[in-house]
Amino acid sequence: MKYTEHAIVFNCADCRLLGIVTQPEVPVETGVLIVVGGPQYRAGSHRQFTLLARQLAGQGIASLRFDYRGMGDSEGEMRNFEVVDDDIRAAVDSFFRFVPAVRRVALWGLCDAASAALYYAHTDARVGGLILLNPWVHTEAGASRARIRHYYLSRLMQRSFWIKLISGKILLKNSVGDLAKSAQSVVSGASQVTSAPTNPRHGSPGYIDRMFDGLNRFRGNVLFILSGNDLVANEFENLVSRDHQWKKTCALPRITQKQLHEANHTFSNRSWRGQVEQWTARSVERDAVRNEAGAMEN
Repeated sequence: MKYTEHAIVFNCADCRLLGIVTQPEVPVETGVLIVVGGPQYRAGSHRQFTLLARQLAGQGIASLRFDYRGMGDSEGEMRNFEVVDDDIRAAVDSFFRFVPAVRRVALWGLCDAASAALYYAHTDARVGGLILLNPWVHTEAGASRARIRHYYLSRLMQRSFWIKLISGKILLKNSVGDLAKSAQSVVSGASQVTSAPTNPRHGSPGYIDRMFDGLNRFRGNVLFILSGNDLVANEFENLVSRDHQWKKTCALPRITQKQLHEANHTFSNRSWRGQVEQWTARSVERDAVRNEAGAMEN
């Protein structure tokens, strides 16, 4: 399907924000709002967000990718993912004005943009679905646990590791020291949910609880897409597997999880990116069917 792209400027508080609308000739009723994580801007790593928007447009799905305040070309002070609700709401408002055919929106976010989407989604009835890639749930204890489980243990199973060790290309003292430090952090640290990153830009105390509250309050479909070769994704997997509440909620029928086992954090090659694009389009179609069924019941 043919599509057009337009730069738009819209207001959030006293700041002007810049976004790009990618609009097919005949848009379906559900559009995709691509929420940008930090530090990022609307094109994404290796133009990931640009390419995603164009692929979706080819399937009739309109999208808006934008820079929230303090990022990219938008005005304002830099902020972290916990305080961008107003930016997302202003973007949804502008998206609906610019593409009147869009009646609902799915929020798409990678890393801390996924976390921001969980904060926001339940506050806006126009949000029909969530597509969340490698959600940010970082704590020191959680990161250490992910390193032990997904890095050190897997390394011990690799033939290349033992060849490097025998040939002296690995400094065993350094590796053992790092492993011991990670283990100490797991043993002495607080639980992953109640603790917080040491850098306040990465989340304030209790931010994972607030993400969970947002997930519970949201009633639409949720798709989690996880990379296999990424400690951020590994940390989220560990959280869901260890925490009873997260595990119970993520087992609900409205929540789906997909994994690309070899993919890195930003799904940087064409094959991984293409699979993400395909899953995203299918998720939008699934949301459309669910919303139509709900409308018929009402």
